[in-house]
Amino acid sequence: MNDTFSREILEGLQSTPKRLPSKYFYDKEGDRLFQEIMKLDEYYLTSCEHEILTTYRDQILRLFTSDNRPFNLVEFGAGDGYKTKILLKHFLEKQVDFDYVPIDISSNVLKILENNLQQELPDLRIRPIADDYFRALHNLRNGGVRNVVLFLGSNIGNYAQERAFEFLSQVYKELKRDDLMLIGFDLKKDPHAILAAYNDSKGITRQFNLNLLHRINHELDAGINVEAFMHYPVYNPLSGTAKSYLVSRRAQSFVIDGHDIELDAWEAIHTEVSQKFSPSDITRMASLTGFTDLENFTDSRNYFVDSIWKK
Repeated sequence: MNDTFSREILEGLQSTPKRLPSKYFYDKEGDRLFQEIMKLDEYYLTSCEHEILTTYRDQILRLFTSDNRPFNLVEFGAGDGYKTKILLKHFLEKQVDFDYVPIDISSNVLKILENNLQQELPDLRIRPIADDYFRALHNLRNGGVRNVVLFLGSNIGNYAQERAFEFLSQVYKELKRDDLMLIGFDLKKDPHAILAAYNDSKGITRQFNLNLLHRINHELDAGINVEAFMHYPVYNPLSGTAKSYLVSRRAQSFVIDGHDIELDAWEAIHTEVSQKFSPSDITRMASLTGFTDLENFTDSRNYFVDSIWKK
């Protein structure tokens, strides 16, 4: 990981404009901070999806078990399982025959999740996989059991549009006929509500973004002056795209693997994109990537959608 981390960080900081991969937010401290973000009032995504899964868990279960066959409940980017536990508990209560297969690049998060679930849900069959999503899904494809993929939290919004289509097309390729996917989408809404979700009053999101620079210092001995950076989110209501930047408040330089990196005063580093969608965007995305859009569930404020797709 260190060689890959170093290469991709260096590549991003030598690009014009500069960028850093958002996947590297999630070291141990990043994992902890994101759990805090999900508890914030401003970060509506968590509460909205929690409401959806609680309200519609019976309907979701009926769609998942329509053929009465066992299945793997495969979750991309499982995190701490806060929302997923709603489904896991309900499925166990209904004596559904399934294995829970959380997939995440963070082995730390998976270990914490497995330990917690073993205590909370001792009857749950859990098989964590610390790996790339597609490699793990490809291996599961050969297991002979139907797969139902969870991709919650509007994680699809972290991809630029073209990359999102590529991602979903690849998921489609690795699924078998009649496999399902439950995917979350953050809907377009009041721009002020969206901006507040990425610039909370407690400054946790700011800490989360700046932690990436701390990680680079710790793992690559870069000597970045982290306090000289500000966290700056923006939202474009026309495109539905929210972006986050780290902006250097002064000119500075540092070294990564023998390469000098220089930043001008007020130069920005792009760290994250979070796309927001309309209902027609969701229908179009399912159709263009080969899926059949079976059903859409929304929260009471119409802020968020969980959509179930079928191959």
